[in-house]
Amino acid sequence: MPSTLVQRDQFRHKGSVRDLSAKGCRVESLLTPFTGMQVTLLLHLPGDTVPLKIENAAIRWCGSQGIGMEFLVVAEPEQVRLGQFIQQLERTAPAN
Repeated sequence: MPSTLVQRDQFRHKGSVRDLSAKGCRVESLLTPFTGMQVTLLLHLPGDTVPLKIENAAIRWCGSQGIGMEFLVVAEPEQVRLGQFIQQLERTAPAN
């Protein structure tokens, strides 16, 4: 899923979200952040014109597998959207 990482309300970096959960995600991006760095994350959900905004996410790790992010601040309406999207993913995911 496409995403945009925003640093200090000005620098924007494209990425692809992987392993999404209610508490965080893994992002593949050309950005090389440092552990502890905080960003705003915009998730471009399929079929939605307005991105889902994670107000504050912290970089917990980065390396060859991408960037591990923990969601620190998610506004209530965005939490609802995120939860609905995750439920939709779970319903449509192939069984293992």
